[in-house]
Amino acid sequence: MTTVVFFVHLAATLDNWDPRIIDPIAKGRHVIAFDNRGVGASTGRVPDSVEAMADDAYTFIKALGFDKIDLFTFSLGGFVAQALVVKHPELVRKLVLTGTGPKGGKDIDKVAGTKYRDILRAALTRSDPKEFLFFNRNATGKPAARAFVNRLKERTVDRDAPFKLPALQTQLKAIKKWGRSTPDDLSTITQPTLIANGDNDRMVPSVLSEDLHRRIKGSELIIYPDSGHGGIFQFHEKFAPVAVEFLAR
Repeated sequence: MTTVVFFVHLAATLDNWDPRIIDPIAKGRHVIAFDNRGVGASTGRVPDSVEAMADDAYTFIKALGFDKIDLFTFSLGGFVAQALVVKHPELVRKLVLTGTGPKGGKDIDKVAGTKYRDILRAALTRSDPKEFLFFNRNATGKPAARAFVNRLKERTVDRDAPFKLPALQTQLKAIKKWGRSTPDDLSTITQPTLIANGDNDRMVPSVLSEDLHRRIKGSELIIYPDSGHGGIFQFHEKFAPVAVEFLAR
């Protein structure tokens, strides 16, 4: 069984993986989640480019002695995965790209504005920014958001170090660069690839998932209705079995 390495999203640590996604995958295979450099309890400084984050991830994976892995990624993690697989195609067997988009993708460079606005909105309502950033503010989105945020608190022992503001600012700088850079040639990605998102992603526009699907030959695409950036978390009951089956093939 190939080990699955999880690449997490912007402003996230090990405690930001939805247990309803990671647990079903971990039932059948070895799973590794990690904090990249300067994130959570990891020392060092956060790199200011996605490519440098990919280099760090590669160093980490090789240091563990792996020659072939599967990648499960969300949002910024999906940017990092693309940079990694373009540079080191031999390392990756299968790729799961969720809530993400290609280098140079439309409006990726506007993530910072969305992020800061929603941090403010969350502060005013004493809620978690992810409730605004990941979910629609409607009758289906609001309860899904609260349920997701509560699931992230389920594990109480040995919690990770919190994410720090300077690290967020550096990650946002890296995302802006990624959004304004020349696109990579994704036709070189021949690995089986599963792409998923909600139909109303305000952080990484949903059309970019369709763009990835067009550019990665043979990829599979799932777009969940009436959901946002966190579509896979809102629809975890549907998505988790699909991800498990895709990785097990």
